[in-house]
Amino acid sequence: MIEPLTYAALTATAVVAGFVDSIAGGGGLIMMPALLTAGLPPVNALATNKLQSSFGTSIATANYARKGLVDARGYAPTLALIFAGAALGVWLVQRVDPGALKLVISALLMAVALYVLLSPRMSDEDAHERLSKRSYAPIGGLFGLYDGFFGPGVGSFYTTTLVGLRGMGLTRATATTKLFNLTSNIASVLLFALAGKMLWLLGLCMAAGAMTGGYIGSHTAMRFGAKVIRPLLVTLSLALTAKLVWSTLSGQ
Repeated sequence: MIEPLTYAALTATAVVAGFVDSIAGGGGLIMMPALLTAGLPPVNALATNKLQSSFGTSIATANYARKGLVDARGYAPTLALIFAGAALGVWLVQRVDPGALKLVISALLMAVALYVLLSPRMSDEDAHERLSKRSYAPIGGLFGLYDGFFGPGVGSFYTTTLVGLRGMGLTRATATTKLFNLTSNIASVLLFALAGKMLWLLGLCMAAGAMTGGYIGSHTAMRFGAKVIRPLLVTLSLALTAKLVWSTLSGQ
């Protein structure tokens, strides 16, 4: 039985997570510890987090799309692979202990933080692309698989590879990341719901908070661009890496 105060606290947390996620990704690494601390079983926490996240991500994606920053048609093959990958990830997470992923996730997040810190490409200027949209699709599919299986930090992975491999400016990469996130969230919500893992009332309460945070965050990103996205991406990557390393070493 979830107490009313817990509903309020988790909804407020969802506002913060939605704000951060709409700018730099990684909102799940704010939301998931909160859900687990509230006493939710891990799979139910993952499912309910995907529900609230899908609402916040949809608001952010719509805001970016209105500004012409989202190319859904051009990335149709990538979106298809992300959807399939996320569905497979949801199927796997119900059968495999995800704890072994902690060290791998820590290494990936540290790599993201170092790349953002050291690369001159992390700006709002578009650069020469190293991979075409079609060539990028399998990478998107792999990230979709991870997002369905666990998810936190995937927004940072999308954004960094879109800048480094697709040559996008940081704001456009962030907008495209939201489209990718929304696709994997929809797949995850559908499969978790079919499996009966969703806590609907809690998830919808949190969704209201996520939508508020996503609306504010996406407008902030479009107004200030790389000036706000880059430091938030670095800070988030370093903080979450430290948290994951600590959790792994302490056996939590």
